[in-house]
This record gives sequence, structure tokens and C-alpha cells, in this order.
Amino acid sequence: MPELRRVLANGVELNVALSGSGPAVLLLHGFPHTWELWTDVMADLSDRYRVIAPDLRGFGASGPAASGYDAGTLAEDAAALLTVLGVSSAAVVGIDAGTPPAFLLAMRRPDLVRRLVVMESLLGRLPGAEDFLAGGPPWWFGFHSAAPGLAETVLAGREAAYVDWFLNAGTLGDGVRPALRDAFVRAYTGREALSRAFSYYRALPESAVQIEQAVAAARLTVPTMALGARPVGPALERQLRPIADDLTGHVIEDCGHIIPLHRPHALLTLLRPFLAGEDTQAA
Repeated sequence: MPELRRVLANGVELNVALSGSGPAVLLLHGFPHTWELWTDVMADLSDRYRVIAPDLRGFGASGPAASGYDAGTLAEDAAALLTVLGVSSAAVVGIDAGTPPAFLLAMRRPDLVRRLVVMESLLGRLPGAEDFLAGGPPWWFGFHSAAPGLAETVLAGREAAYVDWFLNAGTLGDGVRPALRDAFVRAYTGREALSRAFSYYRALPESAVQIEQAVAAARLTVPTMALGARPVGPALERQLRPIADDLTGHVIEDCGHIIPLHRPHALLTLLRPFLAGEDTQAA
């Protein structure tokens, strides 16, 4: 089992899972997940890498924060976490809500990010996702970011059913192991937990501006892999293609949105060789 540690980074106390030794790999989860999304990935990579998997600010067991749910601040959290842990460079892997901060970290601090892997998310309003967005954004984006407190009020006492919907949809109906399911439900039960999670969605317009500013100022220079499944598919790769110097893209077939839990072996088959080039570099 990974070691769990409380780490003060960028003014917020993060709950961080740590495992293994070697070059650092930082894993950033999405919604409605915690660091435990990466359980299978950590078990596989920890024999060669120092794997670092935090709960994002306000998510899971990390400390609450009144603000800072925009991608830029979440990227600053990640950079500060690496600094506190004594890591001078890391491969950074993000999925869903973890993708925009992973991307901004690589854009703003290419010295800190050796390799970047991003999955099943969009990067603000960057061109390339028009086909995916042809029918409008996913319905929960509007629900989560509606009038303050509305989603929390509607979901009070119904959190388990709501989380279950995402876990089932994100695995094409297969679901996740009961222990993980229960951990995710606990993490998103209660008005305050929901409010912090939905703050990420309410900050999406600010995050989109940050992404546009970063792209206007620089190119993505670190080696990057964009992974898609259902529903995002190749949309993220298409967004990155015009701005990335070194980009590899894959769509994992017969795989739902929650790639690390639905098809961990397919993910690791792509992830291991992509990370292999950094084995001889110091963490």
C-alpha cells in the first residue's frame, strides 16, 4: 500500500499517496475521484518510479480551500508539492480535471516537467474539439456551475447514486471495485465536499483564459502523450497538435472515460514505454 502523507503546499494541506523510488511521476486525478483512481497504475510503476498521487486541493482528504480551483492555481499546487518533496523534475500525468493543471504546469515550468501525459479532457476553448462539442458540452458542466449552491442542494443525501452514475458511465457499465467505489462516495458526500468539487467547474472560464494566455506566450515543448477513450476520443490530441513540438496520440478502444480503472493494462502498455526515456535522469 502507498504511504499517505500530509504535505503543506501553496498554502493548502494536500493528502498525498507516495510509493516506490526512482524518477518521479506525478499523477493528477479528476472528478469524482481521489488519488485512489491511480491504485493499479501506482502498483505497476512503483518498482521503477517514485510515484506521487495527491488529492487535488479541496478534493478527497486534502484540506479545504475557499478559492484556487482554477487550473493555474492547481498547477501551482503541483509545483509546490514537488518542491516540498525535493523533486526537481517529474513526469506529469493528468486525467479529466487533472489535465488542465498538468498542461499549465508543463507550459509554465518546462524545467520541472520531463514528460507530460494527458487524458480524457479538453483544454478550455482551444480549437480542435469542435466535433466533440457539436452537441454542446456534457450536461453536468452546466449543472455543476449553475447558481451557487443549486447542485449541492439537489444532490444532498443522493451523493452515492450520483457518484455511481459517473463510475458506471465512465467504465461503459462495468463499474469499479466496491472498495474504490465506497472511497469515492465517501469523498464526495456532504454539502461542503460537493461544493469544493463543483468549484472546479465554476472556475472553468478562468481556467480557459489561463490556457489561452499560456498558448499565446509559448509552445508546448516537453514530450507529450494525449490519450483518449469514450467519450473524448481524439479531441484532446487535436487541440494539442498545433501547439506541441513532440506529441503522440492514442485512442484506447473499448474503454470508458475512467481509463486508469477501466483499462489499466492498456494504459500501462502505452505509459511504460513513454516514461522509459527518463529512467536515467535524476528525480
